[in-house]
Amino acid sequence: MQYPFLRFPGFKYKAVTFSYDDGGIFDKRLVQILDKHGLKGTFNLNSGLFGDEVARRLTKEEILELFQGSVHEVAIHGKKHRSLADAPMAMATDDVIADRVALEKLFDRIVTGMAYPFGTYNDEVVQMLQACGVEYARTIRSTEKFDIPTDWLRMPATCHHKNPRLMELAREFVDLTRPNHPWNQCARLFYVWGHSYEFNDNDNWHIIEEFAQFIGGREDIWYATNMEICKYVKAYDQLQFSALGDRVYNPTDRDVYMRYFGKDVLVKAGQTVKL
Repeated sequence: MQYPFLRFPGFKYKAVTFSYDDGGIFDKRLVQILDKHGLKGTFNLNSGLFGDEVARRLTKEEILELFQGSVHEVAIHGKKHRSLADAPMAMATDDVIADRVALEKLFDRIVTGMAYPFGTYNDEVVQMLQACGVEYARTIRSTEKFDIPTDWLRMPATCHHKNPRLMELAREFVDLTRPNHPWNQCARLFYVWGHSYEFNDNDNWHIIEEFAQFIGGREDIWYATNMEICKYVKAYDQLQFSALGDRVYNPTDRDVYMRYFGKDVLVKAGQTVKL
């Protein structure tokens, strides 16, 4: 599905987000890099493994200090990081809901985003996530494209940070300009995922530092968490157009930006706009 009319806040048509798993000790350095360049990410945590020294995990206190009040999102990654498609469904359900409950208690907020442990899932797991109130779940599938997700519980990424084409894709993304035909002016998303320990173990922190410096600080890009993008696109999907396409109603609680046949249109929450 294409989004020719969708614009992100400020009428931007490009967005960038990050997703990093496991809550490892190297998340501290990664957060510093993201913050330095005005970037936002989602960090997927295993609440049952906090403080695991062998796995080099942050303690609960360190997790809270790092993410409480920050611009970054915390999300579900399974309390014990079990492969959900391989575990008995009762165990898989417990791993998801127990992690959600623990994170919500720790941060005193609602947590409904997720990344699949080991990237494993099937239709039964997806149905279970729906029952658990999960709004989106990131897979480990990379497309090397900038499409907006449409199946939020089977959400792919653009690429892993170790993809040898990372900077090539970044330059392609930055160089995107609005084509003339309105049906080709589609919103675009660059989505990077990985694990922060990989930078340490592979001695390649320069990869994320170079990418962050290159992609950050641009006026035409919206930097957002996974959930911010998910909720925003879902709000856009709920817009109600008149039969003649001359009015649009926004029934949601957030403002939505559009580029409607060459005209910038802001549809504020709860309002109807004449097009």
